[in-house]
Amino acid sequence: MSTDLEVFPPLRPAPPSEPQAAPPLPGAAVAPSYLTEPHGWASWLFTTDHKRIAILYMVTVTLFFFVGGAAATVIRLNLIAPQGSLVSAELYNKLFTAHGIVMVWFFLIPVIPTVLGNFVLPMMIGAKDLAFPRLNLLSWYVFTAGAVITLTAVLFGGVDSGWTFYPPFSTRSSYTYVVPAAVGIIVTGFSTIMTGLNFVITVHTLRAPGMTWGRLPIFVWSNYATSLIMLLATPVLAAVLALIAVERLAGIGIFDPSLGGDPILFQHLFWFYSHPAVYIMILPGMGVVTELVTCFSRKTLFGYKFVAAASICIAGFGFLVWGHHMFVAGQSLLASIAFSALSYLVAIPSAIKVFNWTATMFRGSIAFEAPMLYAVGFILLFTIGGMSGLFLAALAVDQHVHDTYFIIAHFHFIMVGGMVSAYFGGLHYWWPKMTGRLYSRPWSRLAALLIFAGFFLTFLPQFVLGYLGMPRRYHHYPPEFQVLNVLSSAGASILAVGYVLPFFYLFHSLRWGKPAGPNPWQATGLEWQTASPPPKHNFEQTPVITRGPYEYATGGTDHAR
Repeated sequence: MSTDLEVFPPLRPAPPSEPQAAPPLPGAAVAPSYLTEPHGWASWLFTTDHKRIAILYMVTVTLFFFVGGAAATVIRLNLIAPQGSLVSAELYNKLFTAHGIVMVWFFLIPVIPTVLGNFVLPMMIGAKDLAFPRLNLLSWYVFTAGAVITLTAVLFGGVDSGWTFYPPFSTRSSYTYVVPAAVGIIVTGFSTIMTGLNFVITVHTLRAPGMTWGRLPIFVWSNYATSLIMLLATPVLAAVLALIAVERLAGIGIFDPSLGGDPILFQHLFWFYSHPAVYIMILPGMGVVTELVTCFSRKTLFGYKFVAAASICIAGFGFLVWGHHMFVAGQSLLASIAFSALSYLVAIPSAIKVFNWTATMFRGSIAFEAPMLYAVGFILLFTIGGMSGLFLAALAVDQHVHDTYFIIAHFHFIMVGGMVSAYFGGLHYWWPKMTGRLYSRPWSRLAALLIFAGFFLTFLPQFVLGYLGMPRRYHHYPPEFQVLNVLSSAGASILAVGYVLPFFYLFHSLRWGKPAGPNPWQATGLEWQTASPPPKHNFEQTPVITRGPYEYATGGTDHAR
């Protein structure tokens, strides 16, 4: 490793007035790592260590990722032929519902906060753990319980309403397992609220001496803003799904028009939660990308205050734009114009982030390690997805492409292309910190390139399909759309290889990977100033922060081992 790169200096000890742990006696055992504590299921299932809980979440959401991916695989195979001969129309409805429910609520929403946030957020602010360790463990149990309830309904009976549970598809006219699926999502919502509360209290109360609000890493700012959305929006989702269950079980007319209910009311309530939920998914990813861009460009973040403020602005604007999902649902023209204007405004703080990432990379000493490849891919995919969102915010264009494959392409460019790229980038970045081991550089770069190639081949044709008028959620389609659907399915096969590949080389690294050392990337973040893997309480002594999180010196190029 080159020595001409300025490394963040060791953190100086806390002042004498602050109590510190006594140094270990000669020959005394060093505090064990979270990975070398007593093994066995009990030690994991009853742990209150935020790092172990992050690993529990990682295993759980990875399982759900492959379940949701399996449903998507069958969908794409069915759409190779225009007549859709692989599965019946009824099963197809259940498959795309299962894919949406599992991927949205059991992977996309929780994955970065519960896995990466749980693991590194306390270390980033110099804390020993989250504010409520037992509540953190309880949140994993509640999340798992809710997911099991919903997956049981989805896999053994099926739900055909779509992941949005729109009436009348979710009313008593549907004989599928809508109520158990909704109950599981409601239970999972309590886990989301617990995690959000824990993060907010932790950031407010457990920052190390000198860790002012102006020195917080952007990843912490992003998770803080996300947590505010979790606390404010999730109860609305729980309420509206509970009302669906009450309507089906008691026959009370709330949303079902045959009972005197109003289906538009459901859409208002559902999207009041679900559009802010888009930012629950994407804001943590933006935080990850900021950490990667600064580290692998060897530059101080351009416009730190603007990037931090943009996170809070995105969280606030997210509550004001839900009506753009309802331009064709019969709401008033005045409301549609207002929501259209607000939807354009929410693009401003997002554009600030993209501009600042680009400015940070400008004339930087960029190293295209796997995490940086994912960060660059995120910026590209998020920008394309965001620009397509501006088309959907225009009333006239939305009339044409509403409920077509254009919507699917737009959503996946942001949520799957963007957010999953951010998660994979963060996972590769912090994997040496989590495990103390290095993974294969060539294989990790290949996986990133396969994911991007497969993603573009999968979803770019869907923009064209949507513009040409192919509706989404249909079991079959006119023959003239077959070529584009075959291209999309071929891209999905490449994408699947890219997603599965890290599963092998990351596990390989656990046994055969080279030791990582405390700071293999020569990063300046506080989490890199402790051992890899970290000790149980993260730091041997409470650090004192004297500078910002991104004070790199441009010039070094060796980010490697």
